[in-house]
Amino acid sequence: MTADVLASADTSGPSSDGRFIDGLFGRLMAAAALTVIAVLVATAVFLLIRAWPALSHYGPLSFFHARWAPSESAAASSTPNPYGIVQFIYGTVVTSLVAMAIAVPVAIGVALYITNLSPAVLRRPLSSLVDLLAAIPSVVYGFWGVFALIPALGPIGRGLTSVSGIPVIGWVFQGPFFGYSVFAAGVVLAIMVLPIVTAICREVFDTAPRAEKEAALAFGATKWEMLRLAVLPRSRSGIFGAAILGLGRAFGETIAVTMLIGNNVLTIPHGIMRAGSTMPSVIANEFTEANQPFHLDSLFVVAFGLLFLSLLVNIIGKRIVGRVSEHIA
Repeated sequence: MTADVLASADTSGPSSDGRFIDGLFGRLMAAAALTVIAVLVATAVFLLIRAWPALSHYGPLSFFHARWAPSESAAASSTPNPYGIVQFIYGTVVTSLVAMAIAVPVAIGVALYITNLSPAVLRRPLSSLVDLLAAIPSVVYGFWGVFALIPALGPIGRGLTSVSGIPVIGWVFQGPFFGYSVFAAGVVLAIMVLPIVTAICREVFDTAPRAEKEAALAFGATKWEMLRLAVLPRSRSGIFGAAILGLGRAFGETIAVTMLIGNNVLTIPHGIMRAGSTMPSVIANEFTEANQPFHLDSLFVVAFGLLFLSLLVNIIGKRIVGRVSEHIA
């Protein structure tokens, strides 16, 4: 009877209704994909259009200096440009680099422990706890940073400023340290980017061949030697890609950084222990009170620059992670 049923089955191919549904489904999926691209392009075009009055009035290159003084702007004058944005680019990059310098080593250690050293029963709970850090709202991190982190960083900050007499290093930790600083913002930002860096490192470490790890242990290697010989060499590019993606995430953080960085918009801070400002923080602080000539338009210049910088870093990180995945495959 089964043979009769199979013989009577229609093998001529999909029905017209099936082809219609397949076509409709394909078009819907293509529309969904194109919507994402359209939103990104529309956002970039909108920012550029809103920034164009300031760009055309002052000239794009005139924004690359380190003095932001909207009160000095005049509608009839195009020189000098009072809307310098170099200090915001500097603050965004340096704050993010401070965060990466703290977060990446911690993320590597956490990921190595979860994937290779922890008891199997603890791996899932530990992974979930780390991932939960990403669910905490940014404003909560900022509030915690103001009332808990800055007082705790006081002795550390004063200790670091004591090395100000050493060349190069002394400039980085030049004081005085009053709490609200690039350093404080970088510390809280490190906690915020820790989940994404840890998650990617965890996936990269999981791809290390089990046979090589077991072989290293069989030859008498310690667990540290096994990790150093069989896991970390294969994971360098993946770790770098994770750091780049975390850096892209750090560039766009706004509320927590605004609450902790001190919001000095006039100059580039000397070192990381002083107050500064970032591209997101100046936008968040000033867009509601932008009443000077070309003030709001210049904030759109900052926003367009931030979008470009974030996209560039994320594209580089995605390409690195993609190459690692292809190499592993």
